[in-house]
Amino acid sequence: MKNSLVPSNFSPRKILICQLRQIGDVLLATPAIELLAKQYPQAQIYFYTEKKCASLLEHNPYLTDIITLDKNKLKNPFQDFIFYYKVAKRGFDLIVDFQQLPRSRFICLFSKAKIKLTFTPPWYNRLFYTHFLDSFPGYAAYSKLSILRALNIEPKIIKPKLYLKDEELKWADDFLKQNKFDSKNILITLDPTHRRKTRRWPAKYYAKLSQYLCQYLPQSKILLLYGPGEKELVQEIYTTNPRAFIFPSRLLTLREMASLIAKARLHIGNCSAPRHIAVAVNTPSFVILGATGKAWTFPEGNHFDLSLGLSCQPCNQNECEHLRCLTKLSPEQVWQELKEKLSQLGLTQDLSVG
Repeated sequence: MKNSLVPSNFSPRKILICQLRQIGDVLLATPAIELLAKQYPQAQIYFYTEKKCASLLEHNPYLTDIITLDKNKLKNPFQDFIFYYKVAKRGFDLIVDFQQLPRSRFICLFSKAKIKLTFTPPWYNRLFYTHFLDSFPGYAAYSKLSILRALNIEPKIIKPKLYLKDEELKWADDFLKQNKFDSKNILITLDPTHRRKTRRWPAKYYAKLSQYLCQYLPQSKILLLYGPGEKELVQEIYTTNPRAFIFPSRLLTLREMASLIAKARLHIGNCSAPRHIAVAVNTPSFVILGATGKAWTFPEGNHFDLSLGLSCQPCNQNECEHLRCLTKLSPEQVWQELKEKLSQLGLTQDLSVG
């Protein structure tokens, strides 16, 4: 049965989608939730992910429940296996595993699901699955969807979705007002951080880019985003021109960050989770690429990326001796490209200001 289509009369009652991490990858799996729900409207759909990612799935109308993995509560292998066993015994008919991590493979092993679907695995992982297909190249969310053709679901280019409640958007409005943002201002979010140095354009370059941006759009306010352990790096940018920035005094939750990005006219940053949040809340994005390639950029609408285009790009590596793809991409080069995109978005210089 492996590497073949599922019978057309297959009608699951309970579906489990596995995408444990990272935050952006979980968002990129949300189109699969929607297509599976439309293909099997009678089915309950569950999503299995790590605790740090789970909040971005809240209020998704196609989901029955989120099964959260809290690694801090699993202190030893025995507790691990008890957890996997309990999840596996929840009576799933169909498991779709987008990641093939051990924490999802063991659920597949213990589950009696008729169909356990994934992308083509290495030979040593094939015993965990009943069906697999090669995934298509291209946009990452589309690549995930492509394995659903085993279920007679045609892959499509679909945006990731993040469902915000009215009160969350109201919180964002209140936050901005508290930070002296008014109707005359243009909100731009900036994500200058990444835990991998091969995906992190230098902070001093972002400071210079912000200077160009504020000179061109004096009414703009730049909201600085950061994650755990990244506040100090963002502080360096903030101190170059405090009046231009909104710098949250505390770490925002993912949904707070999403609510603020939803209020922005543009998101700028590295190839990291906030760029996917921007797509999911319909905010245009401009991303500076280092080690990663264009497969992470939504291919339709107002979503742009820029890379230096070296022969070694994209390398998808986490370490590099020279980082030329980032250090040789100057703020002036990026600004010229960004200014063109601002014009496309209708964000043009207001000569009456200043």
